[in-house]
Amino acid sequence: MSLLKVSGSPHIHGDQSVSKIMKYVCLALLPAVAVAVYCYGFGAIKVLSISIASCLFFEWVIQKYFLKGAFSLNDYSAVVTGLLLGLNLPASLPWYMIVLGAFFAITIAKMVFGGLGNNIFNPALVGRVFLLVSFPVQMTMWTKPVESARLWFFNGFHGMEKATVDAITGPTPLGLLKEGGVAAVQGSNYMDYFLGVMGGSIGEISALAILLGGLFLIWRKVISWHIPVSFILTAFVFSGILWLIDPTRFADPVFHILTGGLMLGAVFMATDMVTSPMTKGGMLIFGAGCGLLTILIRTFGAYPEGVSFAILIMNAFVPLINRGFKPVRFGKEVRRG
Repeated sequence: MSLLKVSGSPHIHGDQSVSKIMKYVCLALLPAVAVAVYCYGFGAIKVLSISIASCLFFEWVIQKYFLKGAFSLNDYSAVVTGLLLGLNLPASLPWYMIVLGAFFAITIAKMVFGGLGNNIFNPALVGRVFLLVSFPVQMTMWTKPVESARLWFFNGFHGMEKATVDAITGPTPLGLLKEGGVAAVQGSNYMDYFLGVMGGSIGEISALAILLGGLFLIWRKVISWHIPVSFILTAFVFSGILWLIDPTRFADPVFHILTGGLMLGAVFMATDMVTSPMTKGGMLIFGAGCGLLTILIRTFGAYPEGVSFAILIMNAFVPLINRGFKPVRFGKEVRRG
């Protein structure tokens, strides 16, 4: 008598495979990567390269010397983790902090649980939050987009001996809101925020680039619309209610949607197939919880941003959500009418 072995998620149906899905995610992230390189120059290239290489290295070491199982480097999951971690970091972050973040993401958040399909929390977000808690100053030192890229080109053409400035820093829109209130962000150019001309992590500055990647993933059926739409819509509605109550204290909902990591989190982080619910109903609850918590943390918490914490908190509720929203059992008769 032979037994069927059921592996951990993700479970792929049809001609899809884990490696193919991860390649699609990498392709979907290319617009955000292109904007990051255009706006931050060598800083973005450095962060992304070190992050991806470190994630691959730590996964290889752990599998070779500790787990001693089948290698999974060819499934591209470590590449995706490195890409997402790098896109969630500032362009000025020192190299050794990037390596530490990759170590924490791969070792603690992923491989300790048994590797891909067994982790409870999104590895890239765990790495980012670890760095934010450990190095709050460096993780909130934002280089200005475009100006930083121009500075890099100047240094490259004229030599570092003629360069008097290493980086140009400035606050993010959410940082201005947290420090100076609504008055500090009045008159903001939302088109700049949509296209990518604002400070922040290198991959969260262009809502347009993220939307293009998200539409590609939906088209390829890598993700569904349920989590991104419920995430963004809940954040929009809740922040809109607060804004209607007191527009002198709370920012308008469009500001919240276009700034910070909300778009990146809704499209690429919350939709992680391993750490998100299985059913469509569960996905809607999960996304709504992420959106609600994001605005709560941004508005009433100590940090100006709340996307990473919101998604990780909701990751912990996924087993409970899956119990409440169970799919119909295979082979079970469903009465209609």
